[in-house]
This record gives sequence, C-alpha cells and structure tokens, in this order.
Amino acid sequence: MQELKDLLYKTRIEEIIGSTHLSIKNISFDSRTVKTDTLFVAVKGEQTDGHQFISSAIEKGAVAVLCETLPDSLENNTTYIRVKNSGEALGIIASNFYHNPSEKLKLIGITGTNGKTTTATLLYNLFTELGYRCGLLSTVVNKIADKEIKATHTTPDAITLNYLLHEMVLQNCTHCFMEVSSHAVIQNRISGLNYSGGIFTNITHDHLDYHKTFEDYIHAKKGFFDLLKENAFALVNKDDKNSMVMLQNTKAKKYTFSLKSMADFNAKIIENQFNGMLLNINGNEVWTKLIGGFNAYNLLGIYAASALLSIEKLEALTAISKLDAVEGRFQHIKTDNGISAIVDYAHTPDALKNVLNTIKEIRTGNENVITIVGCGGNRDKEKRPLMAKIACELSNKVILTSDNPRKENPEDIINEMKKGVEPIHFKKTLSITDRREAIKTACLLALPGDIILVAGKGHEKYQEINGEKMPFDDLEILKNNLKIMEK
Repeated sequence: MQELKDLLYKTRIEEIIGSTHLSIKNISFDSRTVKTDTLFVAVKGEQTDGHQFISSAIEKGAVAVLCETLPDSLENNTTYIRVKNSGEALGIIASNFYHNPSEKLKLIGITGTNGKTTTATLLYNLFTELGYRCGLLSTVVNKIADKEIKATHTTPDAITLNYLLHEMVLQNCTHCFMEVSSHAVIQNRISGLNYSGGIFTNITHDHLDYHKTFEDYIHAKKGFFDLLKENAFALVNKDDKNSMVMLQNTKAKKYTFSLKSMADFNAKIIENQFNGMLLNINGNEVWTKLIGGFNAYNLLGIYAASALLSIEKLEALTAISKLDAVEGRFQHIKTDNGISAIVDYAHTPDALKNVLNTIKEIRTGNENVITIVGCGGNRDKEKRPLMAKIACELSNKVILTSDNPRKENPEDIINEMKKGVEPIHFKKTLSITDRREAIKTACLLALPGDIILVAGKGHEKYQEINGEKMPFDDLEILKNNLKIMEK
C-alpha cells in the first residue's frame, strides 16, 4: 500500500481535485479489475475509452481517478487527477507503484520489424549461459530467471510490465532483455522505464493497418530511442537505410553494427550450411548452430550488446557458439531420406525474402523448394500480394493457405495474395485453404533432397479462426506427416 502522492511523482499533473494523502492498494486501467482502495487510470484505447467507465470503477472501490477529461459530475470522497496524457502517466505510476524496478537491473530493449524475438531470446540465453540471472519479455514467452510465464503481447501493458520487472528484481535478476513493439511505444506502455540500452534490428513493411503510413511506423520505432538517457547505449544495424533516423535525437551513446560496411562491430559469413554457420566477428571466427544472413545480423547484434554490457570477448564468442535456434525461427528438421523442413515465423515480405534467400544460398540447385505461406486476417492487407510474389519468385512450388484468418474469410485473404502471383508462376502455385492439408500436401509432393518451408506462424501453437484459438502446431504437423523425430 502506498500514498497517492508518491505514486504521482514525475507525472505531469494539470489539475487535482481532492486529497492525495490516500492509501492506494492497487492501480488499474480496466474497471473490471477494480477493488477497494484502487487508483483507476482512464486511458483512451483503440476500441474503448476508459473515461466511459469512471463511475463503474468508483462503484467498485476506486478512491482516486486519473483522467484526461473530468466527468461532468464529481463524486464526494473521490480524488480526481487530470493529466494531458493518461497513458503516459500510467507508465510512470506503475513504475512508482512497483518501486521503479527498471532502475535496479540492466534493462535492454530491442525494437525493429524482424529479429526482435530472436535477439532478445539469444541475449537471455547468452547471459544465462554466462551465469547471470536474467529476465526475458518476448512474443513467445516471458521468463523470470528459469520460471516461464505465458506471453500475451509482444510488450505487456505498463502495469504487467512493471510487475514482471519487480518480480525479476525480487528473484535477484541483474539483466532483462525485452522486445519493444511499435504499438507499445505509441501507447506509452514503456513510459517511466529506465533502459540501459536499446537495439534496432531493421525496419520493413509491417503493421500499416495500425500505423497507416510507413513514416508513422518509423516514427514509432524512433520514439523508443528518443526515450533513452545519456548513460544508455543505442545500438543500430547500420545496413538498414533507416538506422541513422533512430539515432537522430537520442541522448544515448551511439554504436553501429554491420555486415556490409565499416561499423563499430562487423561480421562476415565464411560458411553457411543447414547445420550451422561460420562467422568472423570483429576478426574472430566462431561456429554457430544458427543459419542464414538474418541470423548473422542477430548474432552480431548480441555480440555487440554483450560487449557494451562489459562481457569479455572470448566469453561472449564461446557462449554464442553454444546457442540454439529460437523456437519457430528457422527451425530445421531432416528426414532419413534427406527431405529438409523449416518452420519460420516470417510473416512480413522482408522476413519471407530473407528466409528464402538463405535457403537459396545453402541449396545445391538440384532440389525443389516448396513454400507454404498465408497471411493473417484483420491485419495489414497491403503485404498480402507481396508475400505471394516473393514466395513464387524464390520457390519451385508455392502453396497459398490460411495463417490466422481471425474474423476474415480465409479464401478472401488467399484471393488477395493471388493478386501478387504473376502469370508465369500460375502453374507452380496451389491454393489450399486448410493449413493442415496444405502442409500434408507439401510433404506428399516432396522428394528426397527437397526443402519444405512453412512460413508465418513459427512458434505459435494455435490457429485463430472466427475469434477462437484452435490448437495448431506447424512443426508437429510437419513431423507427423514426414513421420520423423527431430534430430
């Protein structure tokens, strides 16, 4: 329990009605979770406006309300705090409520279109391998040391986020590696946090259903670096043409990494195979189990971050050589007769191109590449024809299928993808709406030596259809159809 006045520290208050000498047991932005002695924060969301539920929150026990617009009628014995941006204030209040946990560990944020999950997870695994107690906040899973907690969002809401960081501090974690989504930046979920460093992987076409324009999307990513303080580091992938935009207004110390030009941290791919990759990182060779150019960037990024976090070079390289692929990120299995199958989360045009180009670099040219790909429903529609176009250009056979259709008709989504298929590729393109059947068909078509890519869902263990999440695992379905055990 804390005093309201302490929770409001550093918030930009425009007006207070009532006393701030109140004992607060809970904070909430969802009126359904309000209990006795709660501070209710009315946040304007995408679908609902918390201001509409102020009276309901008071009825359930809220003793204080923070909002952007005061209600027409004010209740006695209730304190009202008016601010310009309640979402921003919520982040600061949540941080205060949990005793500012981000100041008690080294919090590293990773943002970008592709590579966030892999980079955050690999950093967690690397530092854990080196003996540190760490936290992880990712799309796939949240971790407090070795305890796993189900992830519901790439970046949790501000209250959940600070609660998890607080639990990490209680468990003596020294570092936390977290994905920072563009949505989280725009919605102020990371407001009030103290980052020791930020990493930018890349930025390509994605989430334009939310951000509307690519410029807005870039601005959202840049907003994370604008929040970094002087004692933090800002590490960016120099090979991305928008990387310097990220550094324009940051107060943090600036560093770059690159595979193509001079940077603070450089790497070169010496060998690239399905069983691993030999890299030269800043003049030192290291064999890694990970595959492909996009993973070379991820590994270089985590090497650079470890150096900026004072890890000795040989220690970092040794740990990197032990790292396994992240679940659903270029996960490779192989049958006894030589059929290779890959499951990857690639759900953007650039990510799909990266995965297929990696396969192209490794393949001999005598085998067929069979790609299964779909696009999510109720999401960015512009990328649908692009995904199909890329799949057709870089594959011998393509099966267009469902991803997570959500509340859209999956056949409508596939028809929009088909618009990207050029006439020259019609003969090698199939449409199979049922994803399970699509994977089965690919396995039946594959001959010894062929390569099957199942793209889009990666680590997900469900398929969302008409608002319902049905059990579905690309990797397990592949294994069952190929009748193999993972080697």
